[in-house]
Amino acid sequence: MKRWFKYIKPYLPFFIIGPVCMIVEVIGEIFMPKFLSMIIDYGYYNKEATGFVKAITDITGPGRNFILAIMGLMILTAIMMMVGGIGGAYFGAKASVNFAADLRSDVYKCVQKFSFSSIDKFSTGSLVTRLTNDVTQMQNFVNMLLRMALRSPGMLIGAFIMSLTINPKLTSIIAVSIVILITCIIIIIGKGFSRFSAMQTKIDNLNTVAQENITNVRVVKSFVREDYETKKFAEANADLKKTSFRAMSLMIFMSPIMTILMNLTSVAILWFGGNMVVNSSMTAGDLSAFITYVTQILSSLMMVTMLFINLSRALASGKRIVEVLDEKTDISDENARCKNTTVEKGDIEFRNVSFRYYKTSEEKVLSDISFKINAGETVGIIGSTGCGKSTLVSMIPRLYDADEGEVLVDGVNVKDYSLYNLREGIGMVLQKNLLFSGTIKDNLLWGNDTATEEEIIKAAEHAQADKFVTEFEKGYDHDIDQGGTNVSGGQKQRLCIARALLKKPKILILDDSTSAVDTATEARIRSAFRSELNESTKIIIAQRISSVIDADKIIVMNNGVITGIGTHDKLINSNTEYQEIYYSQTEKPEVNE
Repeated sequence: MKRWFKYIKPYLPFFIIGPVCMIVEVIGEIFMPKFLSMIIDYGYYNKEATGFVKAITDITGPGRNFILAIMGLMILTAIMMMVGGIGGAYFGAKASVNFAADLRSDVYKCVQKFSFSSIDKFSTGSLVTRLTNDVTQMQNFVNMLLRMALRSPGMLIGAFIMSLTINPKLTSIIAVSIVILITCIIIIIGKGFSRFSAMQTKIDNLNTVAQENITNVRVVKSFVREDYETKKFAEANADLKKTSFRAMSLMIFMSPIMTILMNLTSVAILWFGGNMVVNSSMTAGDLSAFITYVTQILSSLMMVTMLFINLSRALASGKRIVEVLDEKTDISDENARCKNTTVEKGDIEFRNVSFRYYKTSEEKVLSDISFKINAGETVGIIGSTGCGKSTLVSMIPRLYDADEGEVLVDGVNVKDYSLYNLREGIGMVLQKNLLFSGTIKDNLLWGNDTATEEEIIKAAEHAQADKFVTEFEKGYDHDIDQGGTNVSGGQKQRLCIARALLKKPKILILDDSTSAVDTATEARIRSAFRSELNESTKIIIAQRISSVIDADKIIVMNNGVITGIGTHDKLINSNTEYQEIYYSQTEKPEVNE
């Protein structure tokens, strides 16, 4: 409860006023049957009045005037109940919605702090479900709790006491029904938690399938795999349907059980109570009130049952939310010793760095990597696909942390920087170029949200993006679809480069980010780097030799190790891997026989 109280405390008045309003409504419901029995017994049958009833009859007299007076009390009570009911619903909604909004915000903030490994652990589809469906389940439960937690027990206790005052013998019938219902509730709660947990997991799976299909719809269509993806979704949907039905079957069976029990109890009350009326040991008004109280008791038990069913579902969702909130990311700056230090020059050094994606695996993705890059240098990294190039540069901004060894920027271990200061000094264009929904200008401002119009245009010009941007009808206000699907791959790459340039970083990392542009455009982009970022360190990962041939030094990688470092002239004469890459992309030299 301490964890959840954090989200309750700011809205505590709502959490208090809502249930109080519901108690007001309950009080009215408890007295309404009594008023009706008074009309029947004292207004119609002229039963001898005592106590409170006698005081009213002394003022109004018996008969019609007494009935009108009690009806007036019933109208006032109904108004009071209406105010209480509306107030309870209003404050319950306010409390639950705010509770859910703050909870969702905290879960989202936790996800934003996740490292890549944490995101891989949960999967994107699961995180979306937890942020939406699971939080909504918690919100619904809080709303129901505020409306039912006091209302149902209050009505149950109040109606039970009133029935005892009317006829203790008949009340024993109700007691038996209560015991049976409580037994059913215990059985339901025992089975509900695991079933609802399984259902939420199936929702995760369905979201993942849908997200993959929609995100990669162009690939699906190009390979004519619509039927396969439709079948895949249908299977996930059927799996969710089956699991959901199994969970909801608890409610399906509970409803008829409750109805049968209510009807049997009512029949028993009518039988025994009717005989008492015939024998004059009970009045018709009391029997009428008693039947209403029985209905209230059984209805309140049904509401309690529904509350517990929702509790089991909320517990399952709450457990999943807590897993996100309690996830300890393996990359944080809690123990950073130089939190106020910023990246000033751009020197980079790797010292005996090794890395595994799976910590229990013996195979290393990177093994004993050591090299140094001086500030302002342009460094190319080249090698076969899957040799660890992207993983290597991801360690500079701490997207991953080394398992062994150190990565230093300006002589400081990257783990000793605050994550903000470290990443603020690094511009990175990832291998997968991503744009967000919004305008082109909105996307470029990610690099520097205070950039002027001139700075935006200048960065776009250096990235060779300004020409095609100005051809759009709205120019820099052209809307980008989610994921940048309405621009070409080359255009997307150039916009991502412009975004990074606008940041004016001390270290710029380009991870195969010009693969979709022609060599002439790429040459102009590299020329802009030399003129505009001459003091920044530039790391270029490429598949094309032409992209790195003019670099100050080139790092050649193969199977997670560095096989050579040097200029093009040095490597072409001494490094086998570099020679193979170079000659595979150019004409092989003639061999004299």
